[in-house]
Amino acid sequence: MSFRLQPAPVARPNRCQLFGPGSRVALFEKMASSAADVINLDLEDSVAPSDKDSARANVIAATHEVDWGKKTLSVRINGLDSPFWYRDVVDLLEQGSERLDQIMIPKVGCAADIYAVDALVTSIEAAKGRQKRIGFEVIIESAAGITNVAEIAAASPRLTAMSLGAADFAASMGMATTGIGGTQENYYMLREGAQYWSDPWHWAQSAIVAACRANGVLPVDGPFGDFSDDDGFRAQARRSATLGMVGKWAIHPKQVALANEVFTPSEAAVAEAREILDAMEQAKARGEGATVYKGRLVDIASIKQAEVIVRQAEMIAA
Repeated sequence: MSFRLQPAPVARPNRCQLFGPGSRVALFEKMASSAADVINLDLEDSVAPSDKDSARANVIAATHEVDWGKKTLSVRINGLDSPFWYRDVVDLLEQGSERLDQIMIPKVGCAADIYAVDALVTSIEAAKGRQKRIGFEVIIESAAGITNVAEIAAASPRLTAMSLGAADFAASMGMATTGIGGTQENYYMLREGAQYWSDPWHWAQSAIVAACRANGVLPVDGPFGDFSDDDGFRAQARRSATLGMVGKWAIHPKQVALANEVFTPSEAAVAEAREILDAMEQAKARGEGATVYKGRLVDIASIKQAEVIVRQAEMIAA
């Protein structure tokens, strides 16, 4: 391993991020009482241009009036290519309460985008004497974003999480699909006359996971558009979890339970991880660097893998 250690990401549950439009106040209490770990109140795509000001006011009020419990509270601002984003940031930080944890920045294309928001946020925090340092989460939604993903992940110490926005990403890449995540009908290979579907999002997700892990940022899977397809949601979430992502968006309340199901380590997985740690402790006591567990080799690398599962389970339990 390089002498420069890989930084640890923020220690918080992030299994599910539930989104809701800032223009629909009636949803706020329901979102607060949900089982999602992170709440994303949206000022961007789900809010019509004519409703931007009122949605912003609704969200600001919600930081004061709604009991969000222990959830991470985040607000997705408008994109930097819009005339709305600066007012989102200024009003949220000048008028919103200290309960706000994060700002989500959409359609990030380069590190300079993060720098622009960071400079504004830092100035407002200093001017207003805010005690809580606002975190950032970003969405990779373009060819530029995935090309510059490594520099984006390293752009600011405020950055805590990064997601793939499949719909805008597909449009930017010129992909021949209108689906949001999941298997795409025409993305298949033929073998002996049978069709085999692969994952068109895999390479982008892998790039995001690598950039995030190298910089201590949480990699999160984005939206799955067909909320009537529970099995499809589970399949994509399981692939993402296997790649190293820590959670997934929910664009419908029913997806919260599905995300929590996939990204919560099972009792069997946690028990096995603890057994591996115990086996390695015994091996260490014998002066051995590896041992056999259930017929397979486990070594120091196995300890790190098992510790990830145990830490995740303990964090969720807490």
